[in-house]
Amino acid sequence: MSLRVLDIVGGTSVDGPGLRTSIYFAGCSHHCPGCHNPQSWDAGGGDAMTIDEIMAVIDKNDFNVTLSGGDPMFQVDELIELARRVKSAGRNIWCYTGYTYEQVCADDRMSRLLPYIDVLVDGPYIESKRDLGLRFRGSSNQRLVDVRRSRPDCPVLWDE
Repeated sequence: MSLRVLDIVGGTSVDGPGLRTSIYFAGCSHHCPGCHNPQSWDAGGGDAMTIDEIMAVIDKNDFNVTLSGGDPMFQVDELIELARRVKSAGRNIWCYTGYTYEQVCADDRMSRLLPYIDVLVDGPYIESKRDLGLRFRGSSNQRLVDVRRSRPDCPVLWDE
């Protein structure tokens, strides 16, 4: 089982609290105007990496993990096993997606990833709502959903 990976950045502090290993996955059909990473839209981009290869990088970096892209939900079936292994290793997981929390909860495939996610940064990037003062997100419509404290019908926002 492999995933299309554009890049893995160890020691970043912009994709969640503390130093993190951020994994940027290929594929996104949201095509948000003003996207800072439009090269990630191509589902065939990047390189195929096995879960073992990705886990080796995560273990070497020894940080919590952020799943980004593109949109990780475009490879959700393969991503579930990676997330399970990351959580089994005791790491915190943040996941960025252009879907809303409610859309993820309502989808049979995407919702299977939620038990492994600590914070879901949800919603498409909306250029007219860009706000450089926000932490860990680009536009004011995006939320930091504390998945552990949320219910499908009642998202709870993450608070440091």
